[in-house]
Amino acid sequence: VRIERYLTFTSDTYLIDSRYVVSNIGTVPLQISPALVMTNGPFTSGAAGGGYLSGGAAGMFSGPAAYVNGKLEEIKVKKLADGPFMLQGAVRWAAHVDNYFMCALIPGKGNTGTFSAVGDNKVRTVLTGGILKMAPGETEEFRYEGFFGPKKLAYLKETGYDLAEAINFGWFDILAKPMLYLLNFFYSVVGNYGIAIILVTCLVKGSFWPITQKGMKSMKNMQKLQPKVAKLREKYKDDPVKMNQEMMALYKTYKVNPIGGCLPMLIQIPFFFALYRVLMAAIELRHAPFMLWINDLSAPDRLMIGFDLPYLHGIPVLTVLMGASMYFQQKMTPTTADPTQAKVMQFLPIIFTVMFVNFASGLVLYWFVNNLLSILQQQLINRQTGRGAATA
Repeated sequence: VRIERYLTFTSDTYLIDSRYVVSNIGTVPLQISPALVMTNGPFTSGAAGGGYLSGGAAGMFSGPAAYVNGKLEEIKVKKLADGPFMLQGAVRWAAHVDNYFMCALIPGKGNTGTFSAVGDNKVRTVLTGGILKMAPGETEEFRYEGFFGPKKLAYLKETGYDLAEAINFGWFDILAKPMLYLLNFFYSVVGNYGIAIILVTCLVKGSFWPITQKGMKSMKNMQKLQPKVAKLREKYKDDPVKMNQEMMALYKTYKVNPIGGCLPMLIQIPFFFALYRVLMAAIELRHAPFMLWINDLSAPDRLMIGFDLPYLHGIPVLTVLMGASMYFQQKMTPTTADPTQAKVMQFLPIIFTVMFVNFASGLVLYWFVNNLLSILQQQLINRQTGRGAATA
């Protein structure tokens, strides 16, 4: 048997073309089973920790994946402990992915794929083309392609083979991908991903401005009724049914919806999580500078001051500003009548600041700008209600 292998590299793509020419140079028939094998250890570009079992950054998937029968399959490495995982059906590609990169094998027609665990924290991918019989002097050619590069939507779409399906934002995919398109569009205009994040934030906030304003006004009206609500609670504290009836009558008299302030906020939650997933997973932000000390929007923001701070290493200026903006926003927001809930709300800026201290600075920037816009909106509403009260 003679096997010839040809690899073709091009400068304008991350694809590698592999061509194998197998010739039966003997005098007897042969039976062959062509297969392409790839063994991967865990990536370190975006995974939280050093191995597959730790998962990707911000809950993003890290490990073996494949596109089979028009559907993305993400295989948890723990499953491979029970034995190989076989892909049934038409395998478009089989790959190892993490937060930012992927190594994908793209087979010819009629290939099947198998993932299996190998040794310590490694995964082997095998693409097989079935069994072939070769007569003496016969030659067969097998072609595969490999994609070894970043999970950048533009690259993957241009490459084809449905590789773009590897970018998966889970339940929020239907919202997250349009936001990623918006982010890239604004970047193409302004040339700075930090400014692009600000513009996307303004666009999303502006889209929800009317319903947010309605919710804020409802909360403001509810705050005005709190003295009356407190009296009703005191008066009917031994009769919950009567108390609820009187409260509903009070809300009806003053045309106030008790959940009117919550619904607009709830509507925005899926959009927040979608943008959160984009900002945590988009390779476009990797090593993308913004301004001043923020030179990587995918990394936590740190202002280095000449000496190392314990745990932090530097001052998280943007995160502190985000926490401060959240504090001022909270001060302007109508308070709740529940004292326990009010105390919990007081600690939220501190909790969020601590929670965000190691988040990507791009996400912190989004939250900070969103807080500033909310403060502006609340200020406008306070002025309007103040003028209305003065007129009355």
